[in-house]
Amino acid sequence: MPFGAEDTLRRVVARLSGAGVVSFLTVLKRFGRGTPAMLSFPMPGWTLALDIPAAQSGLAGMLTELDEWVAAAGGRIYLAKDSRMSAAMMSATYPRLGEWREIRRRADPDGLFASDLARRLRLL
Repeated sequence: MPFGAEDTLRRVVARLSGAGVVSFLTVLKRFGRGTPAMLSFPMPGWTLALDIPAAQSGLAGMLTELDEWVAAAGGRIYLAKDSRMSAAMMSATYPRLGEWREIRRRADPDGLFASDLARRLRLL
């Protein structure tokens, strides 16, 4: 989340805590500038990584709600750690996605190089 969105970060933690969600590993990092890459994750602000048991009741819906909070605050979800983000959330949080898709189309017009993540997020 960008600097200035710390209230949203606190809301995320409070929502998870209030629902009894326990993280066995939590990492909060402060980031500086990202790279000029079109799908670069870092931006000036904060990132919060939580390892949560997938069997937690109601977790999927709650995480979708938290994704919406992150997007509304101008944040992103880290692609290398993602296993559930929607294509709509990808489009909403990575503003240079269209540029990346165009380069990808030119480099691989037949769509030979693909992954489950690329199909789920409609990166192809």
